Amino acid sequence: MISGAGLAIFFIQFTRYYFQTFINTPKWDTVLIGLILIQCVPLLMLFNIVPEGTLNWVMFSAILISCLGTLILFLSLRHKTVKSFAIALLPFGVTLIITFLLVFAAKFKVVIPEIIEVISAISFYSSIAWPVLYFTWVLFKQYDWQKREIIQHALDAERLQKEKEIERNALIEQQKVELEITVQERTAELRQSIADLQSTQKQLIQSEKMASLGELTAGIAHEIQNPMNFVNNFSEVSNELIDEMTEELEKGDVEEAKAIASSIRQNLQKIAHHGKRADSIVKGMLQHSRASSHQKEPTDVNKLADEYLRLAYHGLRAKDKSFNAELITDFDPNLPIASIVPQDIGRVFLNLLTNAFYAVQDRKKKEKVSGTPFKPTVKLSTSTDQEFITIKVEDNGSGIPEQIKEKVMQPFFTTKPTGEGTGLGLSMSYDIVVEAHGGTIKINSEEGEFTEFTITIPIEPKTIIS
Repeated sequence: MISGAGLAIFFIQFTRYYFQTFINTPKWDTVLIGLILIQCVPLLMLFNIVPEGTLNWVMFSAILISCLGTLILFLSLRHKTVKSFAIALLPFGVTLIITFLLVFAAKFKVVIPEIIEVISAISFYSSIAWPVLYFTWVLFKQYDWQKREIIQHALDAERLQKEKEIERNALIEQQKVELEITVQERTAELRQSIADLQSTQKQLIQSEKMASLGELTAGIAHEIQNPMNFVNNFSEVSNELIDEMTEELEKGDVEEAKAIASSIRQNLQKIAHHGKRADSIVKGMLQHSRASSHQKEPTDVNKLADEYLRLAYHGLRAKDKSFNAELITDFDPNLPIASIVPQDIGRVFLNLLTNAFYAVQDRKKKEKVSGTPFKPTVKLSTSTDQEFITIKVEDNGSGIPEQIKEKVMQPFFTTKPTGEGTGLGLSMSYDIVVEAHGGTIKINSEEGEFTEFTITIPIEPKTIIS
């Protein structure tokens, strides 16, 4: 009886924890705890704490409560496993009831004792075998349930992962669309900014051209003044010779009149020569001021270099009468005619020569303060190797510091004080020589000693790959 009570307690505890009645059905969990307390009565009898007469009442109560609990579990709980458990308890409860009734009948000698012993043995072993079989079945069901739960958990995790993937893809698509819209907006803004910058650059370049033209004005005036003086002088002399020739013709001295006419012809040729010289200077000024046509044409580079050397020099002297420098030219007499854009290369000459004059003037001021004798010198030379024309502009000015050599070709970079330079001269020169003519431009300089710009230009037009 005591072992049966222990088995009942184990069975009830197993039921509580397997079905977690203390969480799912706290009300019925209290009933199960009551059953455990009732099954403890036989244990108390072991120590004579309760009288033996209470045993029958305890067993009857246990059977009644077990059957009642089974019925309640079956009727009230919807969980399939709980219902099957309740059904499994019915045979065990019926066996207990039959055993109790037989024992009760034996006391009154209603049933033969041998039959009672056989039935009791069968009931005892059945009551043991049935829970074992049921627990085995429960364990298999538990394993199957856990397996299905793991599979379901994996399916749920996979479904959740797919949902997250779908949400992430949708978010990526949305962000992609938003990014494309943003890129289009930024691209439009960037294109507008580039267009504005290009427009501003064109205006600045034109301003630079006009500024350099302004610096050349005095030099141009000086260059025009010389041929105009010749034109005026020879015109006056020719007028006087015409008067003399008229007098000789009136005298009848034809030979003398012919000699005077020959002198007049020579004067007229000189007037025409200097007039053409003035005309070429004016045309050069107009070419320099107007936008470049970018049309290459055969050009005498020596003549172009000499013309811009004198224009730049006299233009600077017109601004500063105290400035003076030694001009050295070394033009290759065998220099071939090159296919270039003359007004563009003329601007390169003007930029480099203006910088050279500024450098020697700057060093002269510094040397004057220190009392060191200094003679400003600018040299312009040309040479050829039958494929390229090489042009060198050298000066013994203040030089270029090593740390800024890489920057001097950048737009808007200048070492001159504010208001004396735009920083576009060398940048424009680089674009003209390298980008437009396929040539090169190199710098060799030592700070405080000299600067040398070396330009190479192809004699024949060269295809530029942009």
